[in-house]
Amino acid sequence: SFIDLPTPSNISAWWNFGSLLGVCLILQILTGLFLAMHYTSDTMTAFSSVTHICR
Repeated sequence: SFIDLPTPSNISAWWNFGSLLGVCLILQILTGLFLAMHYTSDTMTAFSSVTHICR
């Protein structure tokens, strides 16, 4: 069963929480880089950039 597995005493629920935080951080970095690649400061081409991302 899962309860009787021989695990070290220093592994707790905080390891799972830290892994989840790491996944969220990597996801935010990747989506931020993706949005930064499509950034434009011109107001005329900003709308076409948004429609390009949504397609």
